Order: sequence, then C-alpha cells, then structure tokens
Amino acid sequence: MGSALPLGDPVPTDGALPADLRVDPGVDFGVYVHVPFCRVRCGYCDFNTYTATELRGARQDAYADEVLREIAVAQRVLSEAGAVRAASTVFFGGGTPTLLPPGDLARMLAGIRDAFGVQPDAEVTVEANPDTVTAEVALELAAAGVTRMSIGMQSAVPHVLATLDRTHDPAGVRTAVEAARAAGLGVSVDLIYGAPGEGLDDWRLSLETAIDLAPDHVSAYALIIEDGTALERRIRRDELAAPDDDLQADMYELADDLLTAAGLHWYEVSNWARGEEHRSRHNLAYWRGTDWWGFGPGAHSHVAGLRWWNVKHPAAYAQRLAAAQSPAAARERPDEAARRLERVLLRSRIAEGLPVSELTGAGRHAVAELIADGLIEGASALRGRVILTRRGRLLADAVVRALTG
Repeated sequence: MGSALPLGDPVPTDGALPADLRVDPGVDFGVYVHVPFCRVRCGYCDFNTYTATELRGARQDAYADEVLREIAVAQRVLSEAGAVRAASTVFFGGGTPTLLPPGDLARMLAGIRDAFGVQPDAEVTVEANPDTVTAEVALELAAAGVTRMSIGMQSAVPHVLATLDRTHDPAGVRTAVEAARAAGLGVSVDLIYGAPGEGLDDWRLSLETAIDLAPDHVSAYALIIEDGTALERRIRRDELAAPDDDLQADMYELADDLLTAAGLHWYEVSNWARGEEHRSRHNLAYWRGTDWWGFGPGAHSHVAGLRWWNVKHPAAYAQRLAAAQSPAAARERPDEAARRLERVLLRSRIAEGLPVSELTGAGRHAVAELIADGLIEGASALRGRVILTRRGRLLADAVVRALTG
C-alpha cells in the first residue's frame, strides 16, 4: 500500500496556500489523478494502491465523485491565490485507472476542464492494464478527450510476468494497442527488466515484441526491490534471487540499442520516444519542475515551490472531502539549496540536460572529471549544458552525487 508519507508542516483545513506565495502565470500547470485500485497487488509494487479487500470503508463506485470534490477545493484554493491556469497535461495514473468505468474517467476529466480549463493541444494520458482495454473503452476515452494510453506490458515472457504477479495474457497487449490505435490514441508501452529469473534472451524477446507493436513511446524501468513488498520477502527467504546489477546494465544497453534502431530515442534515462512530439509532456513537466496538482489518496502536488501530499487511504481521503475539508496531510516549502539539489537530480536525467549555471562551485569543478570518465558529453558541457552519455545514464546516481558534492 505504498511507503509512509513524509513529515511536513500542517495544512489549513481549507487547503489555502500561504499568503506570500507568488505563482508565475507563465509556468505550465499539469493535473495528476491517482486511481488507487487494482484487481491484484503485484509482488514488486510499492505504490499507494488497494485491492477490493483492502478498501476498508472506501467505495470504488464513489471515487469519481470524491475526486470531483477535491477538484472543487483546488479551484477555490487556486482562485483565491490568483493561480488558476488551463491544464497543459492531464495524467490518470494508478493503480489501474481503467478499472473504473470510462464514464467515471470522463466525468473527472470534464470536472478538470470546467474548473481550470484544458488547453486545446493538451496531452491527456490514461494508464491501463492490457486486460482492461477493449475497443469500446478506448473509443469512450477518446470521445471524452483522452489523447494517449500508457499500457502496462512489463514483459512478453510468461514466467517473468508470473514472477512479477502480473495476471494479463501477453497476447492481450497487442489487442489493447490495436484498440487504442483504432480509437485514435497515442500509445506508450511500459516495460520492467531485471526480474528474478529473467535472462538477457527473455528481455530481448520483450523488447522485440514491444517494438513490433510500433508504439510512439516506451518506458523501460529496472526492477527495484522495495522494502515490505511480497517480492522483497520472497528474496529475503531465498525463494528468488535478487536482481543482478551487471545483468540489468546489459539489459539497459540492449534496450537502448534496439529501441534506437527502431526509431525510438532516449529523452530521459528510462524513456524513449518516436520524435519529440511523442515524449511524455506530463512527465517532462515533473523533471523540469513546473506546477501540478495531484488529486486522490497519497497524491503529491507542487505549486510555486510549495509541495503538499494527501492522506494515503481512500477512506480517509473520502472522509476529509465529505467534511468539506482539504485532503492534504502535510506540506513543505524547500529552501533554495534544496530546490537546486532537486533541479540537478531531475534535470540531469533528461536529454536536454542541466544548465551548468545551476551547479555550485564543487559541482562545476566535477564536470571536467565526469567528461574524462565518459559520463557526460564534453561538447555539450562546453556549450553550457550537462548531458549524460549512455555510460552516464547507467551511473546517473553517481553523476548526481558528483555534481552536488
């Protein structure tokens, strides 16, 4: 059900922003809607998600109305701060958003449009498990204004899916992609590599299968074993082997080779797109540090340097909103040093890179050594931007430590 929420400062019950907060109207505004429901809990998952038996007083069929109540809170709070802007991106994530009826997703999107406006060229994404996508679902979502579907493929290999506790039939991915395409939606597929028992040939098959679907976008994430998950417990009991770092590095390089050859180019360490127009604008907004409001239990928000996060459990979320209160649990306002550290951490991961001007003295001195080690591009650094080489992408955490040391 996800890791614990961070500590922070209290939030007024009405959710009001600090009086001295200054919002730049020129900064993009995104909307994230967390749908915390899943049919089955995957063994590796540490997200704030709930199966039917874990809801304890929350109702899946009432969820859209609860999010609409939070949208009304957000509209009031942002209006009072003079900070209402039309959304440039909307992202329904989870969990499994497509466990809800398409009409519920459509109502929430309409509520966002009514409260803030949605830009005419906005990117509107819905995450989906393959076994929840039909032609009818895709058509109804497209009619509501959805432009993009992100499909959780994870693997094309049955034994890998079984290890990850994924329940869909690999053949269903193609059916979901074809349904999305027929409805006029852009298509992204999500992959995970490095599962216990997955070999390089297994991973190659998954990549080749994904490429054969001709997606606009591919996300490929190395499996991370999170504390408290079922997979972590199985590894601790020696039922499964822990992921191998060297094998995961080989898998990353294979992914980059095959995806690049297929016309999908990296724009963030774990993301490849078929041209700039197919990059995830919503996720780029996170990496660039723009503003967004996150709706739903456990969702995080960021406006003008202020961060806050909602209560975690769907029942607590519903109770706050039923009492006409903000569902925010706590908030924080990082100082300039913390914000600079975050900018280095996030912007160094994307292909457009990090301006060298963002670095302090120690970080700037580290640039030459990072070039010599083959971790950042020398020519780009001379032009004032830190851009990771492929080797640097494999060692991105080490690069960040050097740039912030």
